[in-house]
Amino acid sequence: GRMVTVYDLPGIYSLDASSIDEEVTRDYLLSRDADLIINVVDAANLERNLYLTAQLLEMGVPVALALNMMDVARKRGIHIDAEKLAEELGCPVIPVVAISGEGLDELKQEILAITAGEHSGGFRLAHDEVVEQAIAELMPQLEKCSTASRENLHWLALKLLESDRSAENQCGAAVLDEVARWKKAIEERAGEEADIHIADSRFSHAHALAQSVIHEKGKLGKTITDRIDSFVLSKAFGVPFFLLVMYLMFMFTINFGGAFVDFFDGIAGAIFVDGFGEVLSRIGLPDFLRIILADGLGGGIQIVATFIPIITALYLFLSAVEDSGYMARAAFVMDRFMRSIGLPGKAFVPLIVGFGCNVPAIMATRTLENERERKLTILMNPFMSCGARLPVYALFVAAFFPSNGQNLVFALYLIGISVAILTGLLMKRTILSGESSGFMMELPPYHTPTLKGIALRTWDRVRLFIKEAGQVIVVMVLVINVLNAIGTDGSITEDGSSDSVLSVISKKATPVFAPMGIQEENWPAVLGIISGVLAKEVVVGTLDTLYTQMAREDAGHPDNTESFDFWQAIGAAAATVPENLAAIGDAFTDPLQLDVGNIESLEAAAAEQEVDNATFGAMQKRFDGQAGAFAYLLFVLLYFPCVATIGAIRREAGPRWALFVALWTTTVAYITASGFYQISTFAEHPVFSASWLLATAIFIVALILGLRRWAHKETLAQGEAVEST
Repeated sequence: GRMVTVYDLPGIYSLDASSIDEEVTRDYLLSRDADLIINVVDAANLERNLYLTAQLLEMGVPVALALNMMDVARKRGIHIDAEKLAEELGCPVIPVVAISGEGLDELKQEILAITAGEHSGGFRLAHDEVVEQAIAELMPQLEKCSTASRENLHWLALKLLESDRSAENQCGAAVLDEVARWKKAIEERAGEEADIHIADSRFSHAHALAQSVIHEKGKLGKTITDRIDSFVLSKAFGVPFFLLVMYLMFMFTINFGGAFVDFFDGIAGAIFVDGFGEVLSRIGLPDFLRIILADGLGGGIQIVATFIPIITALYLFLSAVEDSGYMARAAFVMDRFMRSIGLPGKAFVPLIVGFGCNVPAIMATRTLENERERKLTILMNPFMSCGARLPVYALFVAAFFPSNGQNLVFALYLIGISVAILTGLLMKRTILSGESSGFMMELPPYHTPTLKGIALRTWDRVRLFIKEAGQVIVVMVLVINVLNAIGTDGSITEDGSSDSVLSVISKKATPVFAPMGIQEENWPAVLGIISGVLAKEVVVGTLDTLYTQMAREDAGHPDNTESFDFWQAIGAAAATVPENLAAIGDAFTDPLQLDVGNIESLEAAAAEQEVDNATFGAMQKRFDGQAGAFAYLLFVLLYFPCVATIGAIRREAGPRWALFVALWTTTVAYITASGFYQISTFAEHPVFSASWLLATAIFIVALILGLRRWAHKETLAQGEAVEST
């Protein structure tokens, strides 16, 4: 048999691309790198898809037309004469039902037949006399400036008449002057601009062709899709139903996916960190190599593994919603609301997903068609409080806010949403100015999702995350673990030791955080912030390790060490799955997982959060009461997203935007946390607080003016680029 490589390109209706995904498809098609183009069209809506088919055939490239969703067409009483359509188009036409596999064998046979032989074409849309005359006059001139074949010259001449910029870039001034003369002649003869007139010819041909090959047995009344849409798209029920779907997605992602996080974390830790480290120690490798290989590389793999169940659950749900046909309708329902902050309705989905995990939320922004909208959504997303931050909230609630913890956690969620909205409004008026683009989207008929389709789509997305974002995570984990294990004298220290390089760096950085209430003796809080760059889940473990160590040193108790038992670790990891799955029922009464457990008793709270009871005393001793604790939580809520999120942003928007997001979120976090602390403790140091607040206000004004100036420079640069072309 022969090997055939198939590239699945984003769907388009024509070669006149307006969005980034459409440009990708258009550029690849125009590159003529493909031996065959398989144009998959909706058989139930044939006419609107024949426009692109006509363009492809006019290019002179081999085309096979796959009439997909024939089952839907048959249910609607639509019969398509595939043989006549193939005869009219001059290319193979194969009826298929991709979801069931019907017709796929015939399609494969046609692919092999076409790619094995020469393509003879046989189709050329007959335009009216003046257009054909213009093409005939232009082709000899194009031969002088292009090495393209005669078929390609015909296509190039046609695109020049349609004012295609890529075609114009291939020609000199003399040819363009001749093109301008013919466009004017066409406009005078047809009464409309040349590009519109040529497009009308294609639409007219598509309409006539569809009418000749489609036979309808009888018009049906309202279809099932129409009946469902009358409910889910109505003004009264559209938004509530959408919120219900988002609620279910949120529930499924966090609770079902989250039920396996401990399992993946435990298994990966037992194999790649503790188990691998034990093996390295037994064979006598130096501690430094063990730190690099087990704690560094192995720890990175462990962090990546903890995200796999969350991402998998998210894309399982999203794939099911997409296959069902509802996703397009969700964007339609929320479009008006999201436009108020300069975003289309589709941007609402990634923002909601951010409450579960920012990484898949960032990856979900690729569905947005406009680069400005993608960047704005990405910038807003880290302020959606992800599930990884909740253990930090719970720890501080237990130590400082035992009587109103629920309200405080909910307030943090609301603050994050508010900051995201303010960020959107500010960026809309500065560096990301512009209204949200209107979007045209076909509402497909509803389908029952297939397990195969959901599994394949989910696997592709999860694999991409592991490959791309995983590389960044592993490197960052390696660096942080090495710095945390090496002493300032070059010796290997205990994990979390106050003599490690990372600890010393934290102590040096403590004065920077003084405006938000962190004093020099509370350097572990700074180390917690630094380790939170790795993953917010790490913050609790870091604080627990350091504060417990401090408490034991104060009390004169030695550290307790336990030997590693591989099978015990594997068993403990496996035991978390049924335990977590059994707790899913409770999540329906606490969808945001705001229940932080028993916080009235410190002993019970310590057991609930899996930390040492001494941690609370050490924290209460070093933080400046509730004001200092809440300021710290504000910083954790808003600052630098984890390296996994930055890795995803780098992949989706580039390294420059990833850097900007990191700087923006950290700046906002610092201003918010420090501002809250200074206002809360104003009476204790009024002169310093007043000076700091004034300096902050000046900085904010300067920042806004700087963003506006940046936006102005970008606008001028874009204008100069347009003029130069």
